[in-house]
Amino acid sequence: MSSEALIRAARTLSGEVSGLRFAAPITHTYNPLDYAWAPHEEYLRRFGEGNKRVVFVGMNPGPFGMVQIGVPFGEIASARDWMKISAPVQKPAQETPDRPIEGWDCARSEVSGRRLWGLFAERFGTAENFFAEHFVANYCPLAFFEGKRNATPDKLPAAEQAPLLAACDRHLRELVTIVQAEWVIGIGAWSELRAREACKGLEVKFGRVLHPSPASPAANRGWSEAATKQLAALGIWQA
Repeated sequence: MSSEALIRAARTLSGEVSGLRFAAPITHTYNPLDYAWAPHEEYLRRFGEGNKRVVFVGMNPGPFGMVQIGVPFGEIASARDWMKISAPVQKPAQETPDRPIEGWDCARSEVSGRRLWGLFAERFGTAENFFAEHFVANYCPLAFFEGKRNATPDKLPAAEQAPLLAACDRHLRELVTIVQAEWVIGIGAWSELRAREACKGLEVKFGRVLHPSPASPAANRGWSEAATKQLAALGIWQA
């Protein structure tokens, strides 16, 4: 069963990255594959079965999404109401009061996730319809904070990036192989770059969609339409 293989792969990745240490200005590192493992496993078990024509790959967990509930781009309402995920969330061993883990009680919306899952819900109706041929993963499972500020893995020093990228590359390659993906689509330029590196030599095609972050002016001008056009241009979706 591919979902069981994905669960094993995620456990391995979690173990490999949980021992990594990151120097200042990083003050806290969260691993949702640890304290939010239960909903992440529920996500993999519920939606990871079977082959997937398209795998979408994000960068790393957002502070009000996967950081809170362990689901990639895990906007609370989308995960709870559309995907019907409800497994409980624990607390990280070292929690910063600047970014508390409130789990399903988090009142903030993960805008990137709201846009991403909103498009998929609008186009496919049910989560089951979407996941029949698609899957969404994050390249890096760790979230990094400089106090309250969210830091991204591409900004880490090279020496700290190296072991992290090696583990994440291995995992993404394994995931793509397990689901026998035809396409790997980076959500943003850096994710596409890492996907191409991780899956080098595999018989898979690559592409990219605009990242749905509200920090992107282009995304704020109509992300859903832009992403749909990009996927249609690649021949993945019909316009």
